Amino acid sequence: MIRRTLFSALLVGLALWMLRPDTPVTALQGGQSESRPELSGFLTDSRGQAISDAEVLVFLNDAAEPAVSTTSSEDGSWVVDLPGTVLESVHIEVERHHYESFSYRLAESEVERLRMDGSFAFNTIVLENQITLGFWVAAAAFVFTLLLIASERLQNALAALAGISIVFAATFILGAFNESFYVLNMERALAYINWEVIFLVMGMMIVVGILEGTGIFQWLAFQAYRVSRGRISLLIIVLIVITSVASALLDNVTTMLLMAPISLQIALALGIDPLALLIPEILASNISGISTLIGTPTNILIGAYAGIGFNDFLINQTLGVLGAMAVMIVVVLYFFRGELKKTSGGISEALYNKLKENARIKDARTLKWSGVVFGGMLFFFIVGESLHMVPSVTALLGATLLLLLVEPDIEKMLRVVDWTTLVFFMALFMLVGAVQEVGLLGVFAEIMGNLIGANLPLGIVVLVFGAGLLSFVIANIPLAAALLPVVRFVSAGIPGAAESQVLYYALSMGAAMGGNGFIISGETNLMTSGIAERAGYPISFARYLRIGVPVTLLTLAAGTGWLFLRFALTGG
Repeated sequence: MIRRTLFSALLVGLALWMLRPDTPVTALQGGQSESRPELSGFLTDSRGQAISDAEVLVFLNDAAEPAVSTTSSEDGSWVVDLPGTVLESVHIEVERHHYESFSYRLAESEVERLRMDGSFAFNTIVLENQITLGFWVAAAAFVFTLLLIASERLQNALAALAGISIVFAATFILGAFNESFYVLNMERALAYINWEVIFLVMGMMIVVGILEGTGIFQWLAFQAYRVSRGRISLLIIVLIVITSVASALLDNVTTMLLMAPISLQIALALGIDPLALLIPEILASNISGISTLIGTPTNILIGAYAGIGFNDFLINQTLGVLGAMAVMIVVVLYFFRGELKKTSGGISEALYNKLKENARIKDARTLKWSGVVFGGMLFFFIVGESLHMVPSVTALLGATLLLLLVEPDIEKMLRVVDWTTLVFFMALFMLVGAVQEVGLLGVFAEIMGNLIGANLPLGIVVLVFGAGLLSFVIANIPLAAALLPVVRFVSAGIPGAAESQVLYYALSMGAAMGGNGFIISGETNLMTSGIAERAGYPISFARYLRIGVPVTLLTLAAGTGWLFLRFALTGG
């Protein structure tokens, strides 16, 4: 009881911390800062992106040591108050790892203006990227991590930890002998972790962990059999609908963990190939989650990065997802047309009763409270934006309330939280931050920006199909994380794209739908394949390829068509 209460209190504390106002604090030096001369300016790179954490040194009257210094903020701005002394000359230097140093000496007329007006604002200072050994270390570590993930030589979290460890080894060990190896320090690495994503995922894991123990999804799958009355085509469609709704509200992996076992039992009872049910469910889970903020990990990343809320995904993605789902259902029914010709003579009463027993509700009380709390969470996901309540707060408060109401074993709940996934996210954020820090993503963004220019339709096609095809071989979570800064830069060069955020939606559709390409393209695919193989029905790479690639290309086209209609043709 005490441990459960303490853990709940911790979750509430985290939620309140996430709600804290970001109030700037201004320090006055000796109460005299208002009367002191002031220098200010903005720092950007060659692509117009703000540069934070750069050191600005101010030298007065040809002194050898700086009189005052500061660092640039997240938006690239900097301000310094000069000490009360006679100003004869002012010289500034700007230094930051991975950028060329900047030096400027104010002209006599500018110094005079500073004395008379009490302030001087520099025009935007542009720092040029500097390619160092650290650049190549970060690039190699990132590519190495992607190869490890794609080849499945190491578990995802371990691969990401290996990548960021290479970066830290270069910074702290090799950097001690040669500063050119520096990539980023621990403070900068931690600054790249998006804690909203971490807490949102953790809260949803707790809620889902409680919900899945009630047996509700196994019950729904069994009801699908009852509704279809053994008609295979109708059964496939009903299971697709159940999987789609579940994937929009939960994560894909959890949905398939719940749906796969009962689907196997139903297929065997009807005498059809279980893959005729499992493969459509895989495809549906990867597509349908795109319609909500919490439906896919990539949407969680995109939403937190771009400030896209639950309602935004729902409004701007749902019709496109429905169109893609309709295309997928047509392809699936055609591909499995041989199974549809089979007629079921029904199953024995004993087998029917066994299926019914396995699909019964295990804990009605927990299901009742889970439904109430989950409904409340969906409500606050929708209205929370007007209350300035980020989704992670809703998830943490919902998880806490559910823990208090159903009184589960807190140690069991701690085991339900997939800490490996959270570690993967944190290591991945730091690794992507490393390649962003050295300017690698900026180079890629500039190439894409030159390719797309100000052409919005071309930008949509490139992002949807580019992310989709890359997701065939690159896990969509690290892919989306790496492309987010690129999308921000490209959006800035297309009129209206930054305001509508259309290219972020294109990335969402491409990364998620592309996960259907190969059996190795996503965790959902691999996990379901493992369940099927243990049951004696392996999903071969070639067989999945024959349906996965056509479905992916057609659904990417459907998603692109919707984004054209929603944003390019009607103006959003």
